[in-house]
Amino acid sequence: RSIVAFTGLMVLGLLLIWGGMHYQILLKKVVVTDTTSLEIKKGDTLDSVIRQLKARHIAIHSFWFKMFAYRTHLDRMLKVGEYVLNKGATAADILALLTEGKTRRYAITFPEGWSFKQIFQAIKDNPNLQHTLSDDELTELMTKVGSDKSHPEGLFFPDTYYFEKNSSDVELLKRAHDKMQRLIAAEWQKRDQDVPLESPYEALILASIIEKETAAAEERKKIAGVFTRRLKMGMLLQTDPTVIYGMGDDYQGNIRRSDLREPTPYNTYVNKGLPPTPIAMPGKDAIHAALHPADGDALFFVARGNGRHAFSATYGAHEKYVELYQR
Repeated sequence: RSIVAFTGLMVLGLLLIWGGMHYQILLKKVVVTDTTSLEIKKGDTLDSVIRQLKARHIAIHSFWFKMFAYRTHLDRMLKVGEYVLNKGATAADILALLTEGKTRRYAITFPEGWSFKQIFQAIKDNPNLQHTLSDDELTELMTKVGSDKSHPEGLFFPDTYYFEKNSSDVELLKRAHDKMQRLIAAEWQKRDQDVPLESPYEALILASIIEKETAAAEERKKIAGVFTRRLKMGMLLQTDPTVIYGMGDDYQGNIRRSDLREPTPYNTYVNKGLPPTPIAMPGKDAIHAALHPADGDALFFVARGNGRHAFSATYGAHEKYVELYQR
């Protein structure tokens, strides 16, 4: 009996040693010969993941793969998302990737000055997002992102956003909305006390006009100064980007005299004060400029044609610049 027991222990020990060596060899063996991806969806199990790997001709050993997964409780904590399996990866690499939940992240960029229409189109065109919004549901969007405004323009911060595959469009827009709300709240607290703006929302409106008027960083505060002085004096803002926004799809690249007389809510050649909503997504610098306008006496500016503007304090000087740079 002693000999039998000893022999049994020896065999068991050898099996454990063999199993351990085999386990290590199989884990360290390269199984990914070409970079590929693995997508784990809600409801997927360890068995379904193994089947996906096999379907991609990734030569893992199912038994040992499961054993390691059970040891790290991976079978109970699979993270949904897309994983990139790089060329040269071993089974151990794959297990570590899944255990750590290192999913692939995609990026989408909303440039400063874009309209919400452009943002929404970029979202609809992105194949890696889950699309839950339709064009006729945009009125509900503002409620879903936690806004008390009905119009989405200007309320989403322009930036690059990273997301995992199949993240929802609403989730992404809520992040952009919340980022804008945090920024404008912080900037509003630090504003110049004499700016003629009644609320953070009015600051966004003015900032969106500044954003559309110039891309030159050094001009933003000067243009903010012009608009601020006009608002204080009760002068019409007379800014073309608001007219263009009010024209909507009718704008074909040129503004006619009749367009400047068209009484849309956004026509600042007709209506005093700010338009009813922002006209684009302002960036941080434009928001800062709107709340910290430059001092001076300029009331007019005209584009020079090189991305910069000529500023003047009188209409006569302005007309000379118009003649020089525009006519």
